[in-house]
Amino acid sequence: MPGPVRRPLKRKVNPLYAKRIKEIDWKDTTLLRTFISDRGKIRARRVTGLTPQQQRRVATAIKNAREMALLPYPNAGRG
Repeated sequence: MPGPVRRPLKRKVNPLYAKRIKEIDWKDTTLLRTFISDRGKIRARRVTGLTPQQQRRVATAIKNAREMALLPYPNAGRG
């Protein structure tokens, strides 16, 4: 019997290219929230669909926004 049928993988659309965003600003919290999970963690590149350079810039912008108290830090999970 043949194995399970596999569908070809669909390429993930880069959200920054789709919105024509060149620069990532740490003050743009609505954009940065799309790259953070509900627990406050930065989503992985394979989930977001960003290039490696964009992922680094987004991570740096999120960390800067956290320092300025615009975005939450990840929950410690204790309690």
